[in-house]
Amino acid sequence: MTAAESARVRFSRPRRAQSVEARLREHVDRLGAEHPPIPLDSADFTMKRPDLLVSRFGATLAYMTRVELEVERNVLELNLLLPDPPPVDKYFYDDVWGPQEIHHGLLLDRMQTLAGLPVSAPNVDKIDFQLKLLGALAHLSPIQDISRMLYYLTGVATEKSAILAYNLLYKGLLDLGEKAVASTIIAPIRRQEPGHFAYYKIAAIGLWNDMAPWQKWLTRLLRKQSFEVVGAYNRRQRAEFGGVMEDIGITADGDIGIQKYAQQVGQVEMELLWAQKQGLQLPTYVLDSFRSAFRLFRRSSR
Repeated sequence: MTAAESARVRFSRPRRAQSVEARLREHVDRLGAEHPPIPLDSADFTMKRPDLLVSRFGATLAYMTRVELEVERNVLELNLLLPDPPPVDKYFYDDVWGPQEIHHGLLLDRMQTLAGLPVSAPNVDKIDFQLKLLGALAHLSPIQDISRMLYYLTGVATEKSAILAYNLLYKGLLDLGEKAVASTIIAPIRRQEPGHFAYYKIAAIGLWNDMAPWQKWLTRLLRKQSFEVVGAYNRRQRAEFGGVMEDIGITADGDIGIQKYAQQVGQVEMELLWAQKQGLQLPTYVLDSFRSAFRLFRRSSR
Protein backbone atom coordinates (compact mmCIF):
# COMPACT_ATOMS: atom_id res chain seq x y z
CA MET A 1 0.00 0.00 0.00
CA THR A 2 1.40 3.38 -0.96
CA ALA A 3 1.62 6.36 1.40
CA ALA A 4 -1.16 8.07 -0.50
CA GLU A 5 -3.41 5.01 -0.21
CA SER A 6 -2.68 4.78 3.52
CA ALA A 7 -3.65 8.42 3.96
CA ARG A 8 -6.93 7.85 2.15
CA VAL A 9 -7.78 4.97 4.47
CA ARG A 10 -6.79 6.95 7.58
CA PHE A 11 -8.84 10.00 6.75
CA SER A 12 -11.89 8.52 5.01
CA ARG A 13 -13.94 8.02 8.17
CA PRO A 14 -13.46 11.51 9.67
CA ARG A 15 -14.41 13.11 6.35
CA ARG A 16 -17.58 11.03 6.16
CA ALA A 17 -18.50 11.84 9.78
CA GLN A 18 -17.99 15.52 9.11
CA SER A 19 -20.21 15.29 6.03
CA VAL A 20 -23.00 13.62 8.03
CA GLU A 21 -22.73 16.23 10.80
CA ALA A 22 -22.89 19.02 8.21
CA ARG A 23 -26.04 17.50 6.72
CA LEU A 24 -27.58 17.18 10.16
CA ARG A 25 -26.77 20.77 11.09
CA GLU A 26 -28.31 22.06 7.87
CA HIS A 27 -31.37 19.93 8.57
CA VAL A 28 -31.75 21.25 12.13
CA ASP A 29 -31.25 24.83 10.95
CA ARG A 30 -34.05 24.32 8.44
CA LEU A 31 -36.35 22.66 10.97
CA GLY A 32 -35.86 25.51 13.41
CA ALA A 33 -36.52 28.15 10.77
CA GLU A 34 -39.47 26.48 9.02
CA HIS A 35 -41.11 24.75 11.98
CA PRO A 36 -40.93 26.81 15.18
CA PRO A 37 -42.96 25.50 18.14
CA ILE A 38 -46.66 25.72 17.29
CA PRO A 39 -48.08 28.86 18.97
CA LEU A 40 -50.46 27.82 21.71
CA ASP A 41 -52.87 30.59 20.74
CA SER A 42 -53.05 29.35 17.13
CA ALA A 43 -55.31 26.42 18.00
CA ASP A 44 -59.07 26.40 17.60
CA PHE A 45 -60.38 24.12 20.36
CA THR A 46 -63.96 24.19 19.11
CA MET A 47 -65.48 20.70 19.37
CA LYS A 48 -68.96 19.90 18.09
CA ARG A 49 -69.40 16.73 20.12
CA PRO A 50 -66.68 16.50 22.80
CA ASP A 51 -68.51 13.57 24.40
CA LEU A 52 -68.39 11.61 21.13
CA LEU A 53 -64.75 12.58 20.59
CA VAL A 54 -63.84 11.28 24.05
CA SER A 55 -65.81 8.09 23.49
CA ARG A 56 -64.04 7.45 20.18
CA PHE A 57 -60.53 8.80 20.75
CA GLY A 58 -60.23 9.74 24.43
CA ALA A 59 -57.78 6.96 25.31
CA THR A 60 -55.68 7.71 22.24
CA LEU A 61 -55.58 11.42 23.02
CA ALA A 62 -54.56 10.75 26.63
CA TYR A 63 -51.78 8.41 25.52
CA MET A 64 -50.37 10.79 22.93
CA THR A 65 -50.53 13.70 25.36
CA ARG A 66 -48.55 11.83 28.00
CA VAL A 67 -45.90 10.72 25.51
CA GLU A 68 -45.42 14.24 24.15
CA LEU A 69 -45.17 15.78 27.63
CA GLU A 70 -42.60 13.23 28.76
CA VAL A 71 -40.04 14.93 26.55
CA GLU A 72 -38.73 16.58 29.74
CA ARG A 73 -37.68 13.19 31.07
CA ASN A 74 -36.41 12.15 27.65
CA VAL A 75 -33.96 15.06 27.71
CA LEU A 76 -32.74 14.01 31.18
CA GLU A 77 -32.21 10.50 29.81
CA LEU A 78 -30.27 11.84 26.84
CA ASN A 79 -27.98 13.87 29.10
CA LEU A 80 -27.33 10.67 31.03
CA LEU A 81 -26.82 8.38 28.04
CA LEU A 82 -24.78 10.87 26.04
CA PRO A 83 -22.36 12.58 28.46
CA ASP A 84 -20.35 13.92 25.52
CA PRO A 85 -22.80 14.12 22.58
CA PRO A 86 -21.98 15.52 19.17
CA PRO A 87 -22.86 19.23 19.28
CA VAL A 88 -25.45 18.77 16.53
CA ASP A 89 -27.36 16.21 18.63
CA LYS A 90 -27.57 18.60 21.58
CA TYR A 91 -28.55 21.42 19.22
CA PHE A 92 -31.33 19.23 17.83
CA TYR A 93 -32.90 18.02 21.06
CA ASP A 94 -32.37 21.17 23.14
CA ASP A 95 -33.28 23.87 20.61
CA VAL A 96 -35.64 22.26 18.11
CA TRP A 97 -37.06 18.85 18.99
CA GLY A 98 -37.64 19.54 22.69
CA PRO A 99 -39.52 22.85 22.33
CA GLN A 100 -41.62 21.48 19.47
CA GLU A 101 -42.61 18.36 21.42
CA ILE A 102 -43.46 20.29 24.57
CA HIS A 103 -45.84 22.47 22.60
CA HIS A 104 -47.39 19.35 21.06
CA GLY A 105 -48.06 18.05 24.54
CA LEU A 106 -49.46 21.34 25.83
CA LEU A 107 -51.83 21.65 22.87
CA LEU A 108 -53.06 18.06 23.23
CA ASP A 109 -53.45 18.43 26.99
CA ARG A 110 -55.55 21.55 26.58
CA MET A 111 -57.66 19.80 23.97
CA GLN A 112 -58.31 16.76 26.14
CA THR A 113 -59.18 18.75 29.26
CA LEU A 114 -61.64 20.89 27.30
CA ALA A 115 -63.17 17.66 26.00
CA GLY A 116 -63.68 16.51 29.60
CA LEU A 117 -60.64 14.28 30.18
CA PRO A 118 -58.31 14.63 33.21
CA VAL A 119 -55.15 16.70 32.98
CA SER A 120 -52.23 14.52 31.90
CA ALA A 121 -49.82 13.28 34.57
CA PRO A 122 -46.62 12.39 32.69
CA ASN A 123 -43.46 10.98 34.22
CA VAL A 124 -40.99 13.82 33.78
CA ASP A 125 -38.18 12.86 36.17
CA LYS A 126 -38.04 9.14 37.06
CA ILE A 127 -35.35 7.39 35.01
CA ASP A 128 -35.23 3.61 34.59
CA PHE A 129 -32.36 1.81 36.36
CA GLN A 130 -31.19 0.14 33.14
CA LEU A 131 -30.74 3.54 31.53
CA LYS A 132 -28.76 4.72 34.55
CA LEU A 133 -26.50 1.68 34.21
CA LEU A 134 -25.96 2.28 30.50
CA GLY A 135 -25.33 5.94 31.25
CA ALA A 136 -22.60 5.01 33.74
CA LEU A 137 -20.84 3.04 30.99
CA ALA A 138 -21.38 5.71 28.36
CA HIS A 139 -18.37 7.70 29.54
CA LEU A 140 -16.37 5.16 27.53
CA SER A 141 -16.40 6.51 23.98
CA PRO A 142 -17.07 3.16 22.20
CA ILE A 143 -20.01 2.52 24.55
CA GLN A 144 -21.37 6.02 24.00
CA ASP A 145 -21.44 5.28 20.27
CA ILE A 146 -23.66 2.30 21.01
CA SER A 147 -25.88 4.46 23.24
CA ARG A 148 -26.13 7.01 20.43
CA MET A 149 -27.08 4.32 17.96
CA LEU A 150 -29.82 3.03 20.26
CA TYR A 151 -31.03 6.62 20.71
CA TYR A 152 -31.22 7.14 16.95
CA LEU A 153 -32.99 3.83 16.37
CA THR A 154 -35.52 4.60 19.10
CA GLY A 155 -36.05 8.03 17.56
CA VAL A 156 -36.62 6.54 14.10
CA ALA A 157 -39.20 4.05 15.39
CA THR A 158 -40.89 6.57 17.67
CA GLU A 159 -41.25 9.26 15.02
CA LYS A 160 -42.40 6.84 12.33
CA SER A 161 -45.00 5.48 14.72
CA ALA A 162 -46.09 9.05 15.54
CA ILE A 163 -46.38 10.02 11.87
CA LEU A 164 -48.63 7.05 11.14
CA ALA A 165 -50.70 7.54 14.30
CA TYR A 166 -51.26 11.28 13.80
CA ASN A 167 -52.29 10.69 10.18
CA LEU A 168 -54.89 8.16 11.29
CA LEU A 169 -56.10 10.34 14.19
CA TYR A 170 -56.43 13.31 11.84
CA LYS A 171 -58.61 11.28 9.48
CA GLY A 172 -60.65 9.93 12.37
CA LEU A 173 -61.38 13.40 13.74
CA LEU A 174 -62.45 14.62 10.31
CA ASP A 175 -64.79 11.63 10.05
CA LEU A 176 -66.37 12.80 13.33
CA GLY A 177 -66.81 16.30 11.90
CA GLU A 178 -64.24 17.80 14.29
CA LYS A 179 -62.52 19.92 11.65
CA ALA A 180 -61.33 22.70 13.98
CA VAL A 181 -59.15 20.56 16.26
CA ALA A 182 -58.08 18.32 13.39
CA SER A 183 -56.84 21.19 11.22
CA THR A 184 -55.38 23.53 13.88
CA ILE A 185 -53.90 21.00 16.34
CA ILE A 186 -53.35 17.55 14.83
CA ALA A 187 -52.40 18.73 11.34
CA PRO A 188 -49.66 21.15 12.53
CA ILE A 189 -48.28 18.49 14.88
CA ARG A 190 -48.11 15.86 12.17
CA ARG A 191 -46.29 18.30 9.87
CA GLN A 192 -43.42 18.54 12.37
CA GLU A 193 -42.90 14.83 13.00
CA PRO A 194 -41.33 13.90 9.59
CA GLY A 195 -38.47 16.33 10.21
CA HIS A 196 -37.65 14.54 13.46
CA PHE A 197 -37.77 11.18 11.70
CA ALA A 198 -35.41 12.42 8.99
CA TYR A 199 -32.88 13.61 11.56
CA TYR A 200 -32.72 10.26 13.32
CA LYS A 201 -32.52 8.36 10.03
CA ILE A 202 -29.61 10.43 8.69
CA ALA A 203 -27.79 10.18 12.03
CA ALA A 204 -28.37 6.42 12.34
CA ILE A 205 -27.08 5.66 8.85
CA GLY A 206 -24.03 7.85 9.35
CA LEU A 207 -23.06 6.34 12.70
CA TRP A 208 -23.76 2.75 11.65
CA ASN A 209 -21.34 3.09 8.75
CA ASP A 210 -18.58 4.09 11.18
CA MET A 211 -19.16 1.46 13.89
CA ALA A 212 -16.82 -1.44 14.48
CA PRO A 213 -18.15 -5.00 13.99
CA TRP A 214 -18.26 -5.66 17.74
CA GLN A 215 -20.24 -2.44 18.30
CA LYS A 216 -22.75 -3.48 15.63
CA TRP A 217 -23.08 -6.91 17.22
CA LEU A 218 -23.73 -5.44 20.66
CA THR A 219 -26.17 -2.88 19.23
CA ARG A 220 -28.18 -5.66 17.58
CA LEU A 221 -28.27 -7.60 20.84
CA LEU A 222 -29.32 -4.63 22.99
CA ARG A 223 -31.89 -3.42 20.49
CA LYS A 224 -33.47 -6.84 20.26
CA GLN A 225 -33.77 -7.02 24.04
CA SER A 226 -34.89 -3.44 24.67
CA PHE A 227 -37.30 -2.60 21.83
CA GLU A 228 -40.70 -1.46 23.03
CA VAL A 229 -43.69 0.28 21.48
CA VAL A 230 -43.55 4.06 21.77
CA GLY A 231 -44.33 5.46 25.20
CA ALA A 232 -44.79 2.09 26.92
CA TYR A 233 -42.62 1.40 29.96
CA ASN A 234 -44.76 -1.14 31.79
CA ARG A 235 -47.50 -3.71 31.19
CA ARG A 236 -50.36 -1.25 31.70
CA GLN A 237 -48.95 1.22 29.18
CA ARG A 238 -48.35 -1.55 26.64
CA ALA A 239 -52.01 -2.48 26.95
CA GLU A 240 -52.95 1.18 26.50
CA PHE A 241 -50.94 1.29 23.29
CA GLY A 242 -52.82 -1.77 22.11
CA GLY A 243 -55.99 0.26 22.63
CA VAL A 244 -54.55 3.13 20.61
CA MET A 245 -53.91 0.74 17.72
CA GLU A 246 -57.52 -0.37 17.82
CA ASP A 247 -58.97 3.15 18.19
CA ILE A 248 -57.13 4.62 15.20
CA GLY A 249 -57.80 1.64 12.95
CA ILE A 250 -54.46 -0.16 12.78
CA THR A 251 -56.11 -3.43 13.81
CA ALA A 252 -59.15 -3.05 11.54
CA ASP A 253 -57.69 -5.78 9.30
CA GLY A 254 -56.59 -7.89 12.23
CA ASP A 255 -53.03 -9.16 12.38
CA ILE A 256 -52.39 -8.07 8.79
CA GLY A 257 -52.85 -4.45 9.86
CA ILE A 258 -50.46 -4.92 12.77
CA GLN A 259 -47.88 -6.47 10.44
CA LYS A 260 -48.11 -3.54 8.01
CA TYR A 261 -47.74 -1.02 10.83
CA ALA A 262 -44.80 -2.86 12.36
CA GLN A 263 -43.10 -3.15 8.99
CA GLN A 264 -43.23 0.60 8.45
CA VAL A 265 -41.99 1.32 11.98
CA GLY A 266 -39.13 -1.19 11.73
CA GLN A 267 -38.07 -0.54 8.15
CA VAL A 268 -34.97 1.56 8.85
CA GLU A 269 -33.47 -0.75 11.45
CA MET A 270 -34.30 -3.70 9.22
CA GLU A 271 -32.24 -2.12 6.45
CA LEU A 272 -29.36 -1.22 8.79
CA LEU A 273 -29.06 -3.83 11.52
CA TRP A 274 -30.41 -6.87 9.73
CA ALA A 275 -29.47 -6.31 6.08
CA GLN A 276 -27.54 -9.58 6.17
CA LYS A 277 -30.75 -11.50 6.93
CA GLN A 278 -31.93 -12.29 3.40
CA GLY A 279 -35.69 -12.63 3.06
CA LEU A 280 -36.48 -11.09 6.48
CA GLN A 281 -39.12 -8.39 5.99
CA LEU A 282 -38.88 -6.84 9.45
CA PRO A 283 -37.20 -7.55 12.79
CA THR A 284 -39.32 -10.13 14.58
CA TYR A 285 -39.02 -8.28 17.90
CA VAL A 286 -40.78 -5.24 16.40
CA LEU A 287 -43.78 -7.27 15.28
CA ASP A 288 -43.81 -9.25 18.53
CA SER A 289 -43.98 -6.01 20.55
CA PHE A 290 -46.99 -4.71 18.63
CA ARG A 291 -48.76 -8.05 18.79
CA SER A 292 -48.08 -8.31 22.53
CA ALA A 293 -49.48 -4.81 23.13
CA PHE A 294 -52.68 -5.67 21.32
CA ARG A 295 -53.08 -8.97 23.18
CA LEU A 296 -52.64 -7.16 26.50
CA PHE A 297 -55.30 -4.64 25.50
CA ARG A 298 -57.74 -7.36 24.56
CA ARG A 299 -57.22 -9.13 27.87
CA SER A 300 -57.56 -5.92 29.89
CA SER A 301 -60.78 -4.91 28.11
CA ARG A 302 -62.64 -8.17 28.75
